[in-house]
Amino acid sequence: MIQRELNPTKSNSYFLFGARGTGKTTFLKSHFPGNEALYLDLLDIGLFDELTLNPSRFGAIINTKENLNKIVIVDEIQKMPKLLDTIHKEIQANKRIFILTGSSSRRLKQQSSNLLAGRAWIYQLYPFTYFEIEKNFDLKKVLERGTLPESILAETNEDSREFLNAYTGTYLQKEIQQEQWVRKLTPFRKFLAIAAQMNGKIINKSKIAKDVGVDDVTIANYFEILEDTLIGFILPSYHKSIRKAQKQAPKFYFIDTGLKRALDKTLSVELLPQTSAWGDAFEHWFILEIIKNSSYQRLDWSFYFLRTKDDLEIDLIIERPGDHPILIEIKSKDIVREEDAKTLKLLGDDIEPNCTKWLVSNDSLERDFDGINAISWKKALTILFKQ
Repeated sequence: MIQRELNPTKSNSYFLFGARGTGKTTFLKSHFPGNEALYLDLLDIGLFDELTLNPSRFGAIINTKENLNKIVIVDEIQKMPKLLDTIHKEIQANKRIFILTGSSSRRLKQQSSNLLAGRAWIYQLYPFTYFEIEKNFDLKKVLERGTLPESILAETNEDSREFLNAYTGTYLQKEIQQEQWVRKLTPFRKFLAIAAQMNGKIINKSKIAKDVGVDDVTIANYFEILEDTLIGFILPSYHKSIRKAQKQAPKFYFIDTGLKRALDKTLSVELLPQTSAWGDAFEHWFILEIIKNSSYQRLDWSFYFLRTKDDLEIDLIIERPGDHPILIEIKSKDIVREEDAKTLKLLGDDIEPNCTKWLVSNDSLERDFDGINAISWKKALTILFKQ
């Protein structure tokens, strides 16, 4: 059993969101072994039909003598948001503890569910982090397969590819087609492939709309679906005014490097160091590591990128309340040189004179380039999350 970095409360109700296959059920069963909790899985057709026909059965089940003192875990709560009314009453009146998992927040948002008015905290579980698989970490394997548990733990590359291809099919069938969130599935399939090809690049909705054959509004809705189903996120452009004019359109990243490769049909293509594909995958993975670990440690950080009209770019800006921002240039090189830090030199002081500037790479030799710290990605993650 791999120890996860997430450490949720045991004394309060909470939502545990996460894309399908991130290990939510496995995680909870390791936290609540034996008969400590009552598990109700809304993907169980029998239970789902029973509660659909008679929603009051939910209250009867959780309040039987053998279940009355148990923590109640409801898997895939978005399948039946109306249960939240009963859950809200039980938390308020009887101080019961509920753990509610979900692979999508879209249905909850559509039905104006209030997420229990703050009485349940919110956590998110992601694919594995570096720290979770550190002893068996293989950068090439992670960049190619991603870190969804079934993919990274698969015995062979072929098994990993089969899982990831099946995963994307399951996503389309269960999360999109069954919920009828798009009128036509074919344009959405085409959009997914283009979005994967554009992963980590600035979103141009008009161009994507033209390529897919839909309008800009539909493309905006498609991106919202990806966010709501927790398989991707928006990285906004840095919003503060500085000397260089900025482009305001955001970037989009999928939540896993393997998932991205499955969607753009490149799983069978080997990633090789010193190629642009390797560099893109490395940048993608490192940004994901920052997002995942900051979420697990409940850090109130905000994340941005910056690109000027002169096409100078800072890959990641981390804003930290009460502290100076961190500006990060990400390079996949094994050996970096001072010229790799030129953007940080040109733009860093314009953002904030006292900001921290890092050149993060695969180079294990730590150096200082005129106030810019060149450090390995391992050192960067350790400084941010283990010190």
